[in-house]
Parts: sequence; structure tokens; C-alpha cells
Amino acid sequence: MAKPLEIDEVWQDRILSQVSGLEYGSVLITVHDGRIVQIERTERKRFDNQAAQAAPPAPRSAAAHKP
Repeated sequence: MAKPLEIDEVWQDRILSQVSGLEYGSVLITVHDGRIVQIERTERKRFDNQAAQAAPPAPRSAAAHKP
């Protein structure tokens, strides 16, 4: 039978700090033997497609045009 998960105030604070300010992404909590052992945060940035289309294209270097 699985052991009950132990979450103390320190882990609660760690989890909250990882979730705070996260606009797009995920927080993965890894548990071993009923104890939290790792927290992973993956954050994604989304950019407005219209802003990218309005910006002028970046200049290409001359080296890129050599055969």
C-alpha cells in the first residue's frame, strides 16, 4: 500500500514559489516513497503573432549568401 504523502510548510512554500508568476507552463512534482524529492518548472513564453509580422526582418549576413 502507498505511503501517505508528507508535505511540510517548506515544501508548500517551494511549490507556491514555482507556481507564482507562471503564465504558461507546468510544474512537475516527483514523489519517491511518499516524500517529495524534486520540483521541475517548465515555462513557455507566448508571443503575439501580429507583433512578429509588424517587425522588419532581421538583416542577413553576407556570409550567408556565399555559395
